[in-house]
Amino acid sequence: MSGEDRKKDGSTIRWHWPHSLPPPCSLRRIKRKGMSSCQKGKVPLLFTITLSFGFFAAQGGEASLLVSQPNLNTTVNRDILLSVAHTARNPPVIEWKHTSPRGTTKIAEWKPGSYTNISLSYENRVNTYENGSLQLLQVEMTDSGYYLVTVRDEFGNTIYGTILLNVYEILYEDLHFVAVFFTFLTAVSAILVCFMWLCNKSIYLIQNEQRQLRGKLTWLSSTRCCPGVYNSHNPQQV
Repeated sequence: MSGEDRKKDGSTIRWHWPHSLPPPCSLRRIKRKGMSSCQKGKVPLLFTITLSFGFFAAQGGEASLLVSQPNLNTTVNRDILLSVAHTARNPPVIEWKHTSPRGTTKIAEWKPGSYTNISLSYENRVNTYENGSLQLLQVEMTDSGYYLVTVRDEFGNTIYGTILLNVYEILYEDLHFVAVFFTFLTAVSAILVCFMWLCNKSIYLIQNEQRQLRGKLTWLSSTRCCPGVYNSHNPQQV
């Protein structure tokens, strides 16, 4: 439905009204008669419908979920954060599950500010956060697999996210540790070389003293057994 209204200065205003809404009242009629029957019934109804639509549009928007790292790699005995972030206005219900060739295991379910339920097999091994993130403590080889997070808001809207975690064995702690250990071995080797040199030098000195002592003993024993040999060299003592 369309029409036009004329202003006091003679100009006209064209307007168009959707067929799905009740017909409006004339602006001139409202000005002349004040609160007409049209204002009492149809205009408040239109205002109520508009407010209701705005309320549901603001409250009924679906939440979203952001997964920062869908693939994670780590080594055993380390802490790993499965980082996500939801956009729900009110605290949603968050649930994490672990899926591997051995089956599916529920890890935890919580509602920020309300409750937190953690499975017995993961007790004292996980930390939960209000944004939906989950931290695993001291991961093992069996923690490898897919981690499924479910976020359900107050309107029943459910969104999902998945993170793949790969856990590897430690071949080397890190390069720094290897460098320190290599330096330590080098220092120990140098100390051992010096100790062996000192031991060899001491053995040589001891052996030299023993040779000199045996020479003296041999000379003394020969003089006692053959005194004439000694006197022939010293005729004054005959």
